[in-house]
Amino acid sequence: MNDFTELENELKKLRPQAPSPDLALRIEQSMLEVAGRGTATAGVLPKRRSFKLNWLGLGLGLAAAAGFLLLARVSVDRKPEKSTGLAMVSPVPGVSTDAVRDILVPAGKTEVVYNRRDEGLHFEEGADQPVRRVRSRKQQTLQWNNPQTGASLRVSYPSEEVTLIPVSGQ
Repeated sequence: MNDFTELENELKKLRPQAPSPDLALRIEQSMLEVAGRGTATAGVLPKRRSFKLNWLGLGLGLAAAAGFLLLARVSVDRKPEKSTGLAMVSPVPGVSTDAVRDILVPAGKTEVVYNRRDEGLHFEEGADQPVRRVRSRKQQTLQWNNPQTGASLRVSYPSEEVTLIPVSGQ
């Protein structure tokens, strides 16, 4: 099975076929045409192209990108507006001292921003200019204390705020 002597002998007998006389004639004619045009290409390598940078296009592209960034930049890292505080609680007139013991007085308010996300530019129908939409998720906690008994009440609730900031290109 591994004896390939027969195959090798057959391959040794094979000889390439002689080219047709027509092939030699066609090659000769094409060589004469090239020589007749006056372009000697034998032995000459094609010219190597060097990398050429288009400085004008690069400069204009960078200037356009910088202009776009300057126009589109809107500060979304604004600090939340500080609340002015809680309203004063005045004692209720004509209430007995037992009822005054059970009054809760506002003690504080805490607002924690968990997530602020810039949702990009939005174009409203009929609006003259685009607006940038910023979504904030917050947790607000309000606390009341009773100064007489020391009891306290704390209420927390989540909220979501969507702010539309007008963007002008001027």
